[in-house]
Amino acid sequence: MTREQLAAECERLGAVDLTYAAIVSIETGRRKPDGRRRREVTADELLALGLALAVPPLLLMLPLGREQQVPTVPGRAPRDPYTVWKWWTGEETPTLDGPIDGRYVPETQPIGEDGPKWSAAWAESAYPASLYPEFERRRQAVHRAYLRAEAAGKRKADKRGHTEAWADYTQRLEELANHIEDMARAGLQIPELRPGLIEDMLGLDMLRDPSIIQPRGTE
Repeated sequence: MTREQLAAECERLGAVDLTYAAIVSIETGRRKPDGRRRREVTADELLALGLALAVPPLLLMLPLGREQQVPTVPGRAPRDPYTVWKWWTGEETPTLDGPIDGRYVPETQPIGEDGPKWSAAWAESAYPASLYPEFERRRQAVHRAYLRAEAAGKRKADKRGHTEAWADYTQRLEELANHIEDMARAGLQIPELRPGLIEDMLGLDMLRDPSIIQPRGTE
């Protein structure tokens, strides 16, 4: 894709400030006399560039598999791209202090003068980042188990197989219901679920508070 084509695609996506000239400045890293970059990239522009180029936006900043180290913050040492990637996604607590005996560790200072420990505050803030991927994994596990149970139910002669498949489905469904309740306790919006799954959860009394979730189309 040429710069002209990229600028045209960005315009199509509504990022009208990402002109040909702006893209040139971004790519070349041109700086003003005072050392500042002539053109910074905003968060929404990073998303637009990623969509225009068909590249996950984080990969535009963190070249996984291509560089040994990338910058972190000005006052700390560069780190490998995948470590920084996990900081961005909340998968891992940043380890900015160090190296100490060859290891980097999380910062230990509190937030503000009398706030919580920095690492504890980070863990609390990043909690939703772990809940949503796990929700998707459990939802997919339920879907696969449902298909197996449905297929087993069509084999009339295999009553044992159907019983085992149904038991596996209900177990996976209960695991998903428990996770949904964890998300609700954290004050998070529950992603949409197929009405049939919700009906099964309610019919099997798997949700303490049925109001935390609604079928598609009823919001």
